[in-house]
Amino acid sequence: MKEDTGKKILFALGVLFILVFCLVPFIWMLIISFNERADFIVNIGSQLTTKNYIDILRLDNLHFLDYLRNSIIIAGAAALLSGFIGALAAYAVSRISFPGKILLVFAVLSMSMFPQISIVGYLYKFMAALGWINTYQALILPYVSWSLPLALWIMMSYFSQIPYELDKAAQIDGASKLQTLTKIIFPITLPGFLSTILLLLMFAFNEFLFALMLTIDYRTRTVPVGIALFQGLHGELPWGYIMAAAVISCIPVIAIALVFQKHIIQGLTRGAVKQ
Repeated sequence: MKEDTGKKILFALGVLFILVFCLVPFIWMLIISFNERADFIVNIGSQLTTKNYIDILRLDNLHFLDYLRNSIIIAGAAALLSGFIGALAAYAVSRISFPGKILLVFAVLSMSMFPQISIVGYLYKFMAALGWINTYQALILPYVSWSLPLALWIMMSYFSQIPYELDKAAQIDGASKLQTLTKIIFPITLPGFLSTILLLLMFAFNEFLFALMLTIDYRTRTVPVGIALFQGLHGELPWGYIMAAAVISCIPVIAIALVFQKHIIQGLTRGAVKQ
């Protein structure tokens, strides 16, 4: 009994430590976003206020709503394209046998291991030659390319759990491979696809370096870059605005996670086919 009690206490302490470690930065960000001054601990007279949120949403010179709109459009388009292409590639790799298949998969994965800084200069020249600097496609295309290996590997893990007999049965009934994928295989792997889309969406939504180098102004600049470039009238950092913008930026991702929570949990915790 004592051993079981000790394990429970250690487990509870571990969970508490993880919760504190994860939530304290967010709580601190939330507290600063509702204060007049970032140094409110020193300046005891500082009071709680919603001015930071009101200014962020109403001041045109901050362009926060433009940044948020750009991030949602770019991240959403990149996640959907990457997820769809990754699903097609994963289905092909999991169903077609050909020499060097494993090497091809590992080669695709290895391409994602290069640091972004190593290619951003060449990427800028390429986008400039196309005339795409400060456009949505200048970010969507790199995001799709950069996240495809992740989409491929995640979707492969789901397709590999589905018996090949389902494909054969569909082909006997006259279905093509594309029809088999869209009408039979894809509905089975929908939880995994949704969890993949969410991961890709968070990746694109939070990306900073490409967005910094390939955008110029508020027309295409995304939230991470927009927040990083916030400045006050005298060059100071408006921490209240920055934290308020960061809190609002978390809402779309949190909302999506809550809406698709059931599918995401199913996709991450169990296989697609009942054994």
